[in-house]
Amino acid sequence: MENSEGIKYIVLIIYDITDDKHRRNLVKILSSFGIRVQKSAFEARLNKRQYNKLLSKLDKYYRDDDNIRIYRLQEYEEVKVYGTEDYSAEEVIVI
Repeated sequence: MENSEGIKYIVLIIYDITDDKHRRNLVKILSSFGIRVQKSAFEARLNKRQYNKLLSKLDKYYRDDDNIRIYRLQEYEEVKVYGTEDYSAEEVIVI
């Protein structure tokens, strides 16, 4: 049985932020956790500690007029991609 550090989640983060500078800063944060898969969407594979670190950063970051949604799926969930798949969330390392 794996401990909580070994369990990976597939995490999808989507956002709608109107302020350009604020949005660019969010992109920098999210880039340190995952891969941008669409203009307003990031995907990452995170263990529990990394996931909690992401939530902590977003708790401090978001503004009331932001719309940031985070979907956490278990590692065994299926992600089906149609179209170009020129990235791999496996390559991201969170420090």
